[in-house]
Amino acid sequence: MRRPLALSLFLANTAFAVYAFDPLKHLAGIAPYFEPADPPLDPQPPQGCNVTRASYLIRHAAIYANDFDYEEYIEPFTNKLRNTSVDWSKAGPLSFLTTWQTPISDEELEDLTKVGEMEAFVLGVNVKLRYSTLKAPKKVWTSTAERTELSAKSFVQGLVTTENQTDRISVSEGEAQGADSLTPHEGCPKYSSSAGSKQSSVYKEIYTKPLVDRFYDLAPGFNFTADDIVGMQELCGYETVIRGSSPFCSLQVFSANDWLGFEYMNDIQYHYNSGYGSEISGVLGYPWLNATAGTLLADNVTQDLYISFTHRELPPTVLVAMGLFNNSAYSGADDVNATMPLTRQNYQRTWRSSSIIPFLANIAVEKMKCDSYGYDTGDYIRVLVNQSPQQLPGCADGPGESCSTASFTDFVNTRGEIFGGYTEKCEPEYNNSTDILSIYGTM
Repeated sequence: MRRPLALSLFLANTAFAVYAFDPLKHLAGIAPYFEPADPPLDPQPPQGCNVTRASYLIRHAAIYANDFDYEEYIEPFTNKLRNTSVDWSKAGPLSFLTTWQTPISDEELEDLTKVGEMEAFVLGVNVKLRYSTLKAPKKVWTSTAERTELSAKSFVQGLVTTENQTDRISVSEGEAQGADSLTPHEGCPKYSSSAGSKQSSVYKEIYTKPLVDRFYDLAPGFNFTADDIVGMQELCGYETVIRGSSPFCSLQVFSANDWLGFEYMNDIQYHYNSGYGSEISGVLGYPWLNATAGTLLADNVTQDLYISFTHRELPPTVLVAMGLFNNSAYSGADDVNATMPLTRQNYQRTWRSSSIIPFLANIAVEKMKCDSYGYDTGDYIRVLVNQSPQQLPGCADGPGESCSTASFTDFVNTRGEIFGGYTEKCEPEYNNSTDILSIYGTM
């Protein structure tokens, strides 16, 4: 029996309508905060479990623009735009450039946006609601940059009833702090802030080439470059957290595939900079993992919640120290770099910077007391990344992707055998370097 034409068209339109794409969830390290369900597991404590202690590592909230992004990509594009005589009104989806003005000035670089302040406050409220039975912390730790200090301040305002009941402890970002810092990369000569640039540039040229050609066809008088494309896509994220939206986010300007290209270029960058493509990443992340184990497992701690604010460099290195989002763990590849090819996308990768380090990215390690079906009664440890539960490799003998405290202790010690020894592996040029993060006090 043949279907009526109207019904066939309805079914076809319905099938196409199912697909939806949000560029804001594919902006890598400048993605506005969101909570990807990756994997789609319930973030609530497992049946029969109650959280008794937790430690959080949080990246600062949304800023006007990162210095490098602005100077390398955004400012050259906006300067060129300011000096062009192109009639943008005839440039199709780029016609908004007729009246568009940049939302970023030199004076505001690295400053926290109002959206960032609000989102940090909301995260504080959510953490308070999540751990309603735990005592408000007496101290919250933050690296000393203004954007991390202000993020911590807004977070605390959402977390506690009276702000002065919680002190913000500033932790120096100086090189000589060694591992005893929330910015251990600063004191590690083996870490390079430019690592990954060479590799990501290979894919940048590939994914931007069709865009350069297409935009030139729309506006032949404007000499679009690969860096202009990157700057325009970065403006989608930065303008959104400044003004609330951006015309650069339109799927008429950049398609879903274009955004996936931008995301993958950044994933390559982070892979080699602070991910599994760098031999020093796990070394930088291990001190926080080890210190967190101390705060969760010790008997003489003074707080239920340990919360620290930092920059984008530290969270990925902690994930490496934990063995999470490791592409090779799922592909079975001996060469982890082969899982991030430079000339084509690995769509099945687990290393996705948009999900790992958006603004306000957070890693939570929870201690739970459990009396669950099928498991021994006792204490268990669970890790969440942006509220999504993660299973630690080789440490999954508890309910809800958790592991027993004994297994967690063994896990941390084993990771220490791989990634411990900050001073030896970083080879700092200063004296009195330390391998230990001790800012939380003696455990």
